[in-house]
Amino acid sequence: MSKNAETSTASTTVPPSGTQALPTRRIRVIGVPLDMGASRRGVDMGPSAMRVAGLEARLEALGHEVTDGGNVRVEIAETQASGHESARYLKQIAETCTRTAEAVVKTLEEGITPLVLGGDHSLAAGSVSGVAEFYRRQGKKIGVIWIDAHSDINTPETSPSGNVHGMPLAALLGLGPEALGNIFGYAPKILAENTVLVGVRDIDAAERENIRRAGVTEVYTMRDIDERGMRTVMEEALRAAGRGTAGYHVSLDMDWIDPEDAPGVGTPVRGGATYREAHLAMEIIADHGRLLSFEMVEVNPVIDEHNRTADLAVELACSAFGKKIL
Repeated sequence: MSKNAETSTASTTVPPSGTQALPTRRIRVIGVPLDMGASRRGVDMGPSAMRVAGLEARLEALGHEVTDGGNVRVEIAETQASGHESARYLKQIAETCTRTAEAVVKTLEEGITPLVLGGDHSLAAGSVSGVAEFYRRQGKKIGVIWIDAHSDINTPETSPSGNVHGMPLAALLGLGPEALGNIFGYAPKILAENTVLVGVRDIDAAERENIRRAGVTEVYTMRDIDERGMRTVMEEALRAAGRGTAGYHVSLDMDWIDPEDAPGVGTPVRGGATYREAHLAMEIIADHGRLLSFEMVEVNPVIDEHNRTADLAVELACSAFGKKIL
């Protein structure tokens, strides 16, 4: 389906002077300061870093109505038992994801677009579950655009690290772990045919098999982006995620971007998207107008440089919500 044929539920209003007319939304910021899913600590400060970078004001300058819903409650790792080494802190992460899912459902019920700030990527098991549940009640399904250096499709049986932030996509596709995948009492939350990976470049051997086992065929590596260009990749990705769905959730891990431009991330990997490629991807998402919800994860201020990565995350959110060069 072309972007001209697609529809948006957003209303069109006249934005503040100096910006172009665009579909505007009511947006609610939901912070999830979760860092139990990774080995390196510090991404729990990501939501604060993005707020400090002016997220709310910059979205409001585009004409959107933005409210901050505060943070979902998250346990502190030092006060908790880590549990089994194959999936550390799984119980606590699942509880946080359940609270996140409930907050997302409530937001959508109020006709507001959720904008979730992480935290490590394990929180996506909650945010996506919330979006999927809201639309399931209407007899609809959703797509997911997973923009990440990693595929995050390990299970406790295949994970070499036991870090749960490498498992949320597996959980959402019904591969497990059950504690993450069975939020609201059913699995899978999304179908493989509407699940798209974009920008992956660091995939474990077991994850390759899990991708095949789950039936995910829309996988665009950095080589695909290099050879075919970001526009072609994103157009195909959005078409697949949108086919037969109410729209799609976009899960943006900031380690998708090259560490030269985004140094403050949980698990940096060289060879990622450039600054302009990242903005182009977000602008194309805005063009299509079928974004249901959006999240940015893995911003780690502890290893960032003067909040550069959080500032870039806010810039990308603005592009995803309609900011244009002209």
